[in-house]
Formats: sequence, C-alpha cells, structure tokens
Amino acid sequence: MERGSVVVIGGEQVRELLAGRDEEVLAVVRQGYLAHAMAGQSSLPHSTFLRFPGDGLNRIIALPAYLGDAFQVAGVKWISSFPGNVQMGLPRASAVLILNSTTTGLPEAILEGSLISAARTAASAAGAAAVLLGGQPPARVGLIGTGPINSAVARFLRTSLPGTARYLLYDLDAGRAAGAAAALAAAAPGVEAEVAPGIDEVLRRCPLVSFATTAVEPHVGDLSLCPPGAVILHVSLRDLTPQAILAGDNVVDDPDHVCRAQTSIHLAEQLTGSRAHIRCTLADIYQGKAAPRRDARSIAIFSPFGLGVLDLAVGKMVRDLALAQGKSTLVQAFQPPPEPPADH
Repeated sequence: MERGSVVVIGGEQVRELLAGRDEEVLAVVRQGYLAHAMAGQSSLPHSTFLRFPGDGLNRIIALPAYLGDAFQVAGVKWISSFPGNVQMGLPRASAVLILNSTTTGLPEAILEGSLISAARTAASAAGAAAVLLGGQPPARVGLIGTGPINSAVARFLRTSLPGTARYLLYDLDAGRAAGAAAALAAAAPGVEAEVAPGIDEVLRRCPLVSFATTAVEPHVGDLSLCPPGAVILHVSLRDLTPQAILAGDNVVDDPDHVCRAQTSIHLAEQLTGSRAHIRCTLADIYQGKAAPRRDARSIAIFSPFGLGVLDLAVGKMVRDLALAQGKSTLVQAFQPPPEPPADH
C-alpha cells in the first residue's frame, strides 16, 4: 500500500472477516489487555462524550488510543448511541474506527466500527466470565437486554465456556426478547432459550448474568437473589445501584476509566470517597497478580468501561485480514500532495 493511501473496510466486509473467528478475537482481546497492563505499551486518554443540550439519552463518544507491544497501532473510535433508532429500524450504535501509522501518524485504514466494538465488548465479557467461573460452563446464562451486544456475548460464551447452552432472557420489549430467544435457539444445535417475566427471575435462576441495556440510571439494587458465587457481567455499566456494587466482588478493566461518567462503579466511589470496592483488574487476574475470586460465595461483578485499545487490537486484526484477502477498498492519494517549495 502506497504511503498516503487509505484502505476502507465496510460493514459487510468486517462481518465476513470476523465470521468464525471468535476464538481468535478472544485471544486478541486478552493480548490487548495484557499489553495495556505493561508499562509504556499503551496510551489511553479518557473518552470524550459529546452530548446534546436537553438530551440525556443520545451521545457520541471519541475513544483515542495507542497500543504497543505486538500491535503497534494508534487510532480513534467514534461511536454513537441513539437508542431511539431501534424504533425506526436503525441500529442503536454506529461507529467508525480510524487506524493511524505509529511512524508517520498518517491514517492508514477506515473501518466500520460497530461490529468491531460489539466483538471486542463481547469477547472482553466472555473472557472475564471464563476466568471468574474457573472455566466451568454455567447451568444457565441470563441476558438482561436483548440487543446486538448480548447476542454477541451469548455467542462468545459458547467459545470461552464450551458447553454453555441454556439462556434466560429479559427485555423491556417482550417481543424483542422473544425474537432474540428464537434466534439464540436457532444459532447452534442443543441451544435452549426462554424468556423471563422479569429481572428477578433471571437473577434467581442464573449463575451467570450479562447486563447489556440502555439504562442511564441504576435500577437493580439487590443481588441477594443470585445463587452463591454468581457472576455478573455489568457490560452496560449503569444498571446496578452503588449499594449493589459495594456488596459485590468487583473486577474492572481500568479503574481510572470506569470511575467516570456516572457509571455504577463511579457512583460507588462518590458515595464512599474511595475505590476500595474495586478488588483488581481483569489483567491482574490474567497475569496471576490477583485471584479470580475473593471467595467462593461472593457475587463477582465485572464492569468493563470498554477500552479503546481493544478496538485497535481487533481493528488491526480485521485490517490485516482484509489486506491479505483483498476485502477492502483502496483510496489512493488520500492525503493532499506535498506543498511545492516556495520561490525565493
């Protein structure tokens, strides 16, 4: 690829390139976490939230990042969340991922980012579930919120915890939940999926629960219904009250990032004045610096803010596959030509 050119990789191409590669994505996300944990191997400014006056629901977020080690990539994800889109038949989230050269700073690739974001989010959650459950598949997985993220979480769990086959779903939109259950049951042989009448039943019956909702304020204050030793994948970050967080065994991806933007973990910090409720990061567990669980009966809560370095890691994988397979569009001379030398 000539310097100054850019490859563009659209959504259908991203989907094709990711298909059947869940195990590879899980490995890349784990490697991304480990690289981020290494001194001097990542740069991760805080995400910037663009909000609209008088609108507490819609937002667009910029996640700039650099990831070194084996990745050597920089870039930014620009992702919007407009929940009302669903009623119009449009996706809630849309995104663009730009990858830049770490040598020249020039943009080298522009990728559809929502599929990459969903894959890295689901792989992060499924990888955490595997270590927090000691590699044992749960008897039943609860999915609270039945959009694309929890659909991806369910798929990645079947890879990270082979034998996972039973799901219990809840969504404020009962029709959406029924459709998601039917899709899950059709996804793989032996998969069973049913719809629950409420969140309490999901918590009561499932030793592994994934929250992936559009909640902007906490709405679940009591996890005592959960079986002893249950694991909560708090992917949407704002479903649990500070009190529920404080009662759990909390694992995060990055304390500095997750303690922002009124997440449940952030609210617990505001309530107590400290971050003592955060026991460790997922990378600490991967590195053997922390035990997977505080004890066998506590409720483990994984709260991943969603790190831009993971988008870069998966985006680089997709970009490399696209170049190798010819599944991209090359925009030549994307950069303006150099200025001619000034006459003197």
